[in-house]
Amino acid sequence: MAAKTQRVEGAIALVAQNRRAGFDYELDDKYEAGIALGGSEVKMLRAGKADLSDAWVEIRDHEAWLRGLSIPVLEHSPFSHEPKRTRKLLLHEREIEDLARSVDRDGMTIVATKLYFKGRIAKIEIALARGKKKGDKRETLKQKSAEKEARAAMSRGRRS
Repeated sequence: MAAKTQRVEGAIALVAQNRRAGFDYELDDKYEAGIALGGSEVKMLRAGKADLSDAWVEIRDHEAWLRGLSIPVLEHSPFSHEPKRTRKLLLHEREIEDLARSVDRDGMTIVATKLYFKGRIAKIEIALARGKKKGDKRETLKQKSAEKEARAAMSRGRRS
C-alpha cells in the first residue's frame, strides 16, 4: 500500500502496485482502463488504501470485470461499499475483444499491475500474462541478483 496520494492536476499519482505479478507471470501487452467506482471507494483510494495482490480481470458478456481488488471500507460511513466486490472496467470494445481472444486462444490470464489517478480519474493498468514455471522464477531471481551485483560493482568503481 502506498502513502496518501498527491493531488496534482494532469499528473499520475500511484495508489497501489502489484509487484508480485512480474515475478509470477511473464507480462505481455498492457492496457489502461477506467474503473466504475462509488464515492466511498474513491475516497479510500485518495487516501492510498488498496490491495492489488489478488486482482485479475474476467471477460463476461463482452464486458471486462475486475475481481479481487480490495479497497477497505470507509469507517463511520452509513453508505459504504463491499471491500472485494466485482468492479466494471471501462475499456473500448476493440480492447475487450483483443483481451478475450488472447485469453481464449493463447491460454493467457489478465492481471492488474498498477492502480493510479491520472489527473482526477482513477485508472488501472492491466496486462496479459502467462504463468511462469518454477525454473523461470529461479532464472528471474538469478538475473536480478546479477544486475544488483553489477550495480554495486559500478558504484564501488566510481568511489575509488
